[in-house]
Amino acid sequence: MASPRLEIVYCRQCRWLLRAAWLAQELLTTFEAELGEVALVPGTGGVFEVRLDGELLWSRAEQGRFPEAKELKQRVRDRIAPGKSLGHSDVSDPK
Repeated sequence: MASPRLEIVYCRQCRWLLRAAWLAQELLTTFEAELGEVALVPGTGGVFEVRLDGELLWSRAEQGRFPEAKELKQRVRDRIAPGKSLGHSDVSDPK
C-alpha cells in the first residue's frame, strides 16, 4: 500500500503560502512515519483546501474559515492512524 499523500492547495494571489507551509510542517511533524508526501499546490481565487489521497478534508469555501492545526491533525489522524494519540490536540476545547 502506498503512503498517503496530503495536498494543501492555497491561493498564491492571496499570499497564503506561509499559512499552507506552516500547516504542512505541523502535519509532517505529527505524522512523520505515516505520511508519504505533503505537497503545496498553488491556486487562485481564494482557494484553501486540504486533501488526503484526493479526499477533501477541509475547504475554506465550505467552512468559511481557515482550519486550526488541531482540527486538521484530528481529521488526518482519523483516516491514517486512528489509534494515534495527539496529546493536547485531543483535548476538547472548554465551552
